[in-house]
Amino acid sequence: MPRTGQAVVTAGKEFSIVEYAVPDPAPGTVLLRQELAGICGTDIHNWQKGIDPATMMGHENVGTVEALGKGVSSDYNGAPIKEGDRVVFHPRNSIRSYGFGGEDRPFSGGFADYIYLFDPETCMIKSKKPPQVGVLAEPFTVGVHAALRGGVKIGDTVIVQGAGPIGMMCLIAARISGAGRLIVIGGPAGRLALARKLGAHETVDIDAVPEPAERREMALGMTPGRAGADVVIEAAGFLPAFPEGLELVKEDGVFVEVGHFVDVGTIKVNPHRHFLRPNLRLEGVRGSRFHHFVRAVAVMESAEIDFAAVISHVLPLERVAEGFGALDSGYMLDGKTAFKIAVRGAFGAS
Repeated sequence: MPRTGQAVVTAGKEFSIVEYAVPDPAPGTVLLRQELAGICGTDIHNWQKGIDPATMMGHENVGTVEALGKGVSSDYNGAPIKEGDRVVFHPRNSIRSYGFGGEDRPFSGGFADYIYLFDPETCMIKSKKPPQVGVLAEPFTVGVHAALRGGVKIGDTVIVQGAGPIGMMCLIAARISGAGRLIVIGGPAGRLALARKLGAHETVDIDAVPEPAERREMALGMTPGRAGADVVIEAAGFLPAFPEGLELVKEDGVFVEVGHFVDVGTIKVNPHRHFLRPNLRLEGVRGSRFHHFVRAVAVMESAEIDFAAVISHVLPLERVAEGFGALDSGYMLDGKTAFKIAVRGAFGAS
């Protein structure tokens, strides 16, 4: 009898668990035992619109090597690798996060017992950190890209819009880049408490201050001379946050758009007031590249940062729908605030 494993397949807004035979890795490829897979905001946005065709989602992963295909003996950095080693990997050229692999490539998404890294060009890096840290490698890579794109410098004032996982990763990246003042705008209150734990000096609660004009005045009052921030990073993924954030950038400052990886619509801005008058520079961050991933993992492996505090829930595969539901509305699950929800396969720790 061949080995089998389970994988979550999503069609429309429905999740099903399907059992597949576990493949032997072809030359140049790697088979992993999946430990944790993060539910990403991109997953949520795509699921809200309805997944078509049927898809295996999940692209934030950490796992241990089950089997190495012929010719694989080291990771992307050249470190020797063997069965049992924990690894993290960049999703590009590794799994089909938004495509169904079919019977010939069943474990093509991260919500599964196994992950098949089918491309020999995969950026896979060995990790000594626990899975609750490794699962954040991909989102932290986005935060690193945002801080680099914004050119965060020592002593800068940085405003992060959005208190979700990507917002927290941008906060951490801005902090280690030397930001002297960090302000987070978002909610709910439990997420803002975590932001302060991770280095935010000030927070603005959008639930307590629902009016954008009032939030603007409050946030500007937190910046030196009420001049605004050197860098504003939009990581909320909420359309009205875009023009609101533009009005928080100081003269000659930078606005970094991170939150709208998925197209959720169009919103009006004023070219003169928002761009020309402040002499503003606009940067867009679309995911990340391998060199961002290498930088991010190096920081995670060496820095004393409590990344694991970001994980609020770890759920088995059969509860993946509950995880999506909590992040879709309410941000509550099992009686506590849902922040970053991870899904474990058969080999993952609870």
